[in-house]
Amino acid sequence: MMGEAEEVMEEGTEQKDEPETSKGKQQAPKTFLPKDIQPGEELTPDMSAYEMLHTFRARASCLSFDILKDRLGDRSGYPVTAYLVAGTQAQQGKKNSLIVMKASNLNPPKPEEEEEKSEDEEEEEEDDNSKEILKTAEIYHAGAVNRVRVCPHVTDSRTFVASWSEKGKVHIWDIAPQLTALETSQESKDVQKIKPFYTFGGHVEEGYAMDWSKTRQGYLLTGDCTRHIHLWTPRESDWLVSQQTFSAHSSSVEDIQWSPNEEHVFSSCSTDRSIKVWDDRAAHHKACMITVPNAHAADVNVINWNKMEPFLVSGGDDGVVKIWDLRKLDTHAALFKHHTGAITSVEWHPSDSSVFGASGEDNQVSLWDLGVEAAEPLIIEDTEVPPQLLFIHQGQEEIKELHWHPHVSGLLVTTSLDSFNIFKTISV
Repeated sequence: MMGEAEEVMEEGTEQKDEPETSKGKQQAPKTFLPKDIQPGEELTPDMSAYEMLHTFRARASCLSFDILKDRLGDRSGYPVTAYLVAGTQAQQGKKNSLIVMKASNLNPPKPEEEEEKSEDEEEEEEDDNSKEILKTAEIYHAGAVNRVRVCPHVTDSRTFVASWSEKGKVHIWDIAPQLTALETSQESKDVQKIKPFYTFGGHVEEGYAMDWSKTRQGYLLTGDCTRHIHLWTPRESDWLVSQQTFSAHSSSVEDIQWSPNEEHVFSSCSTDRSIKVWDDRAAHHKACMITVPNAHAADVNVINWNKMEPFLVSGGDDGVVKIWDLRKLDTHAALFKHHTGAITSVEWHPSDSSVFGASGEDNQVSLWDLGVEAAEPLIIEDTEVPPQLLFIHQGQEEIKELHWHPHVSGLLVTTSLDSFNIFKTISV
């Protein structure tokens, strides 16, 4: 996002001179570096840095969400349609819900010459349904939603979603009826009270870590704040949740990731500052195969497994993002110190193995490309900028999660305390 001077957000890119005028050559746009926003200041986007940017708000803050795979397939062009499911953290606990969303008619910004229109033209535009549309269907959720994840294996009749509740329970929901309702012309604002498809209350405390297997249909892992990880095995009409737990961490399990290629292997990270790699075929007390102690200088908050290369990306309370080569975990393969707050989310691009995104408590989303050759950092305003840093997105408060759309290349969705952003940059 941009400051009042509308300085270009991209870092590490060469600036081009503006055409000469009668008064001489104009000064090129200044590279924007994040800074503290003063009272009364507001960031506004330089839309020349985006292919598309849309903002929308839910009824309450949603600090976790996931993108639903849809039947529209891989696609490019506009308008864009995206399906999401998010969990609220309402101030009043009894007003929490899962929100199933359909965002449609998402288009690039209009040329400047089209922005100034008469009221009659604007009314005609609204009649043409040319503006973005957000439709929602809500399900009552007992307690705030710590995390929500969509099962990647969708059948013709069921779409399962798992939610971690602040009350210490994990619920499985079938949101197929809500998705069907979003395709109708009538939208209900009522919050439906339906029973979860399945509920597990065996965790000692609440947690955040959760991931569905991409290689084994219906398999789920959940980790809690008391260091315990449970394996869920699907049965015909419910799940068998292991009573024995994977408990090699010494404190809270913050994130879990199944391997995208090896069906029995998963990784986890913890507030004990370690990253671990497990094999669920081994006995529970022997299942931890690899431990990376002191992977970060503080709590390790998030990890993500590259789908095409043997790499993990991790982010911690130290504000550092690290790349790990799973073939050689004795040290990190790369380290990036750009964010000034704890890292809250990391995720690899689904089809470009060298690109990933990260978000932090410094209200930034950063996009990186490992394919850029290592070189001396660029010096901008006396600040070192890694050449691998492609783009910085701002404008949201307390950004919690980011996800790449699996079907629309380069499309990112982020959630924060105040809003959702859906955007594509000119850099990815």
